[in-house]
Amino acid sequence: MSIILKLPRYIDRLSEASGAFGKWFAVVLVAVGSYETISRHFFGAPTIWAYDSLCMAGGVVYLLGASYTYLKDSHIRVDILYSRLPPRWQAGLNIVCALLFFFPLIGVLLKEAISWAIRAWRIDEVMFNSFWYPPAAPYRTLVAVGLLLLVLQGVARLIRDVNLLMGGRDLD
Repeated sequence: MSIILKLPRYIDRLSEASGAFGKWFAVVLVAVGSYETISRHFFGAPTIWAYDSLCMAGGVVYLLGASYTYLKDSHIRVDILYSRLPPRWQAGLNIVCALLFFFPLIGVLLKEAISWAIRAWRIDEVMFNSFWYPPAAPYRTLVAVGLLLLVLQGVARLIRDVNLLMGGRDLD
């Protein structure tokens, strides 16, 4: 089996690891949200850091989970005919949609996210939504990493679909 056909398995492992790491930020969301709610409503002592922490943790869950979601084919799809198509037709439709929509859109987002992260590190950017002023660079870097992992998972899906369309067996 060629290295190209083995590549999706390696990418899948990255997506599995990303999902496993990202899910812990859901715990952070619950913990910080609970702390803030109890602190604010029962003790009249809201925090200045909870809102930013919740926004960043939610973004990390979303972006590090994106490649895992795509791996598990759990993303949202308007499925009027797709599920009724034979597997090779599904693969062909996946290829067309990936080349026309997925890669151009995610590619632009990735390019901008990388620029955004580099700029944040270069100027020591802080988030100014609150008086806490947390550093922006770590979060912006995780956004770029999440999008990169999503692109890689898209490449893995494309390799699988091309292989199936060309008459090969399913790589899974």
